[in-house]
Amino acid sequence: MNTTSSHKNETSANLVGDIFGGTAAMLVALPSAIAFGLVIYAPLGASFSGRAAIGGIVGTIAMGLLASVFGGTQRLISAPCAPAAAVLAVFVAEVVSKGVIPNAMVPVYLMLVGLIVGVVQILLGKIKGGTFIKYIPYPVVAGYLSGVGVLIFTSQLPRLFGLGKDVKLWESLHKFGEWKWESITVGLVTIVVMFLAPKIIKAIPAAIIALVSGIACYFLLSFINPSLLNLENNNLIIGPISASVSDLATVFSVQWSMASSIDFSTIGFIFIPALTLSVLLSIDTLKTCVVLDAITYTRHKSNKELVGQGMGNIGSALLCGIPGAGTMGATLVNLSSGGKTKRSGIVFGISALLVLVLFGKLVAWIPISTLAGILIVVAIRMVDFKTFALLKHKSTVFDFFVMLGVIISAVTLSLIAAAGIGILLAIVLFLREQMRTSVIRRKAFGNQLFSKKSRMITEREILEEKGKHTLIVQLQGQLFFGTADQLLSQIEPLLGECKYVMLDMRRVLSIDYTAANRLKQILGRIKEQKGYLIFTSVPLNVLSGQNIKVYLQQLGLTETENLKFFDDLDFALEWVEDEILLEANVKDDNRILELKEIELFSSFPDKALQMMASCLVVKQYKKNEMIFTTSDSGDEIYFVKRGNVKIVLPLEGGGVHHLVTISKGSFFGDMAFLDKRKRSANAMAGDEVMLYELSRKKFDEVIVHHSEIAGQFFENLSFVMANRLRLSDIELKALQEN
Repeated sequence: MNTTSSHKNETSANLVGDIFGGTAAMLVALPSAIAFGLVIYAPLGASFSGRAAIGGIVGTIAMGLLASVFGGTQRLISAPCAPAAAVLAVFVAEVVSKGVIPNAMVPVYLMLVGLIVGVVQILLGKIKGGTFIKYIPYPVVAGYLSGVGVLIFTSQLPRLFGLGKDVKLWESLHKFGEWKWESITVGLVTIVVMFLAPKIIKAIPAAIIALVSGIACYFLLSFINPSLLNLENNNLIIGPISASVSDLATVFSVQWSMASSIDFSTIGFIFIPALTLSVLLSIDTLKTCVVLDAITYTRHKSNKELVGQGMGNIGSALLCGIPGAGTMGATLVNLSSGGKTKRSGIVFGISALLVLVLFGKLVAWIPISTLAGILIVVAIRMVDFKTFALLKHKSTVFDFFVMLGVIISAVTLSLIAAAGIGILLAIVLFLREQMRTSVIRRKAFGNQLFSKKSRMITEREILEEKGKHTLIVQLQGQLFFGTADQLLSQIEPLLGECKYVMLDMRRVLSIDYTAANRLKQILGRIKEQKGYLIFTSVPLNVLSGQNIKVYLQQLGLTETENLKFFDDLDFALEWVEDEILLEANVKDDNRILELKEIELFSSFPDKALQMMASCLVVKQYKKNEMIFTTSDSGDEIYFVKRGNVKIVLPLEGGGVHHLVTISKGSFFGDMAFLDKRKRSANAMAGDEVMLYELSRKKFDEVIVHHSEIAGQFFENLSFVMANRLRLSDIELKALQEN
């Protein structure tokens, strides 16, 4: 009962928080949405102001409701936003200036842009595009948003000066004498309040206080200039808009009836803005979601959110509203005002609908300079001034100029051009990062890295001496035109000294034609010296689907006398070591070793050898026959007379990990011999194997009467194990230093 009551109380508290949060977010977003509508429709003239305001309000309603219902992020508020306003304003200005679309048809084309944006966002969500959009480099995104901020700032200054909606910045600066002091005063009051309000009153959003302050200032100024109270032909306010249900129905029916008049020969103008906007709005939304995740310690669902945003933009377009995205300001207001769930977004949309129906007529009295002042502050905050800090470090100077390039292209060319330049610079950034990252993960020589095959002392001495002529290079990442020369330049100085050059490609993600040709150059140099180029662990299927081994073979890198392929680095190391030993006339004649030739017993006197021989049992195993497994108990140690024994560690799922290969003259099973516990790994005959088996029980029986044998045995055992550890230390040091 207490649990149920607690759950009800929590649900009730969440609902109250959602109502307060959604309502507060609406009060922040709605004035901005109206302003964005005015920005978009400004090139069409004052006669479209009413439709512009309605477009902003309807977009707020549709985005708030549909994106919240179909989206996947709690507390996120979606509404018309600055990037949408900037892109669509540029689009409208271009089609109007070129005269390709009649002014009356522009709203219909805007509707088509919104529909395409929504469809593309849904497709992006369905193909998991949200995962990739988030990884567009921050300098490109920040530069684009800063460019949008600059465009909004410059476009709103003429409105702040009271020069009308279709006057450009440079034109307004030449019309200094026509500036309206009333408009400037109202705008400056709005801007000052926007900046100061958060420091004085935190409970009420700054945009609401600024909006009320701007309206109050406007009506106070009407005591000085009574003409400000005229609703008709007043360029300083939004002006009359149709806000009744019947008027909205009329706008809806008229716009849809005009849709049949679309000239499909001009439809191509909308695709680039629509695709640009769909990506930009998706980025804007996901950026807001990432910030929300960081604050609330949650994790949003990117792809589901893109579907929700697409549904919202389609609904907004169908209802003649303007597109939008998940907005930072309104979302943070929702969060700070108590919003907890997606219901807050639904409350946001419903409250915007109530404002339209109940208070739509009052929207006409909102001063344009007040909205301009709010947008100017929004624009200033969109510019990331912290990026100047990138100039302090050499490693980030290029990032700064990437951002600057996107900003300049956005301001001087267009947002569409900036989007293209941004994508190009994103590619450059990617290539730079790839080229900065070394494709060589680690370099080592044959006297630093050894195979897993145990060797006799004389063999190890040879390998340590001759190993400096073996180069082992572990590669990583992308082998392409940007990193191919890096590989050649780093190993070229070593080619003259190394007969065996081993390239471990286990961590290679892709390879292109340029890199393959660099490898052919390396092979050519090695052939001249009668050496060997050895590829190990060449991927047969990377994430891109490329079969790197087949690709190399298609380009002429097929196995020859001087070019070898091995499935594993250890197998390649073992082959090279065998070749070095063969060159040093150390041959594996497959003969059976006598007890004295076993490394551990090489220093034993004859009498001690006879005593040990009495304890030993000769065992033989066929190839792949199991000698012992991890489930076995045993105290025997084994000495290899002939053949090789593989020690492997069994893994879950039936796999195994190869630990070491014990060759003749060496021993294994020493751990169980010493601690008398279960085996720690499996031992399997690699070929026909003959062993000496020594049980701890028999050994203990002998040393009761011959303690000197025990001392010699354990001393030699410790010495051989110490040598093994020293080899491990050499390898570990090489791995850490390279």
